[in-house]
Amino acid sequence: MGQPAIRVRDLRKSYGELEAVRGISFDVARGEVFGLLGPNGAGKTTTVEILEGYRERTAGDVAVLGFDPGRRTRELRERVGIVLQQTGIYRNIGVREALVHFAGFYPSPRDPDEVIDLVGLAGKQDARARTLSGGQMRRLDLALALIGDPELIFLDEPTTGFDPAARRTAWQTIRSLRDLGKTVLLTTHYLDEAQELADRVAIVKGGTILAEGAPRELGVGHGARVRVTYRNALGEQVEHITDDPTGLLHELTGEALARGEQLDDLEVSRPTLEEVYLELTADV
Repeated sequence: MGQPAIRVRDLRKSYGELEAVRGISFDVARGEVFGLLGPNGAGKTTTVEILEGYRERTAGDVAVLGFDPGRRTRELRERVGIVLQQTGIYRNIGVREALVHFAGFYPSPRDPDEVIDLVGLAGKQDARARTLSGGQMRRLDLALALIGDPELIFLDEPTTGFDPAARRTAWQTIRSLRDLGKTVLLTTHYLDEAQELADRVAIVKGGTILAEGAPRELGVGHGARVRVTYRNALGEQVEHITDDPTGLLHELTGEALARGEQLDDLEVSRPTLEEVYLELTADV
């Protein structure tokens, strides 16, 4: 498969006696959308800041596009786009003016007007940053991350402040990045966003990874149970929760065949990403 876009091995970060990141390891393949999920204080923001080169690690090996992000090399910066959780852009600069300015930092930038259209800011190209709504500011943040045509994009809570329609538009933009072969590392509090966009996710709590995998398969092998529902001969809805769906289905179909009955509307459903997340991150 070649070298991953991001490779993390036994990453650790301590602040005095507090170990915020405790031996995290994961890979992000080139061209995939990888989601980091976890409650506040889980260590995901610290992890991402280390990958972005904004924070030094205490221990462990990290490679981003083959570079050590701690060295902050220009070769790496030119190939990475970043949407931070909080914007720091000059408030009196115009939208297009900001994109033209940032484009000058990259060897092969995208066309500013194309990026403005891509993120849904058409008609706002002459507006000052201070006049934009919260959602529009996040679109500008995304535009600034994309102007350099990066290989790898870090998106930290990219749709905060978006209304539902704007979130859907942003999701389409992120999908288009994957279609172009870009790699995306996404942190989000919206579990439906991770379910919709991420090829794989990692759930982080207490500085460690509790589970990692494709959103629709994450419940398997992590104590999550399967829901089996059907309608019996009396028309009643019956529900079973089991960790052995194959055995249960064999038993139910055998009994139904013996009685000459049908299992109408039979449905087997795995836990949603939200259910797995809530189970794994619950305080016990």
